[in-house]
Amino acid sequence: MKYLLLLLVALLIIWQWRSHRDREARKKPPPRGSAKQPIEMVACLNCGTHLAAADAVHGSQGSYCSAEHRQRHEA
Repeated sequence: MKYLLLLLVALLIIWQWRSHRDREARKKPPPRGSAKQPIEMVACLNCGTHLAAADAVHGSQGSYCSAEHRQRHEA
């Protein structure tokens, strides 16, 4: 009976600690910059590789992964 009482007290302390920790976590504002914006992706017209639009080489017919692929496809 003594061990059962000690187990219940330990579980009560753990439960209180976890609920307090969760309450404190909800009070804190989210870290700045945590909500990332989606990156626009494009496919290379020559090989089909997907890459970020900011990293793509843009040609007259579309986007490419490299200048070499742009030259091959637009020639």
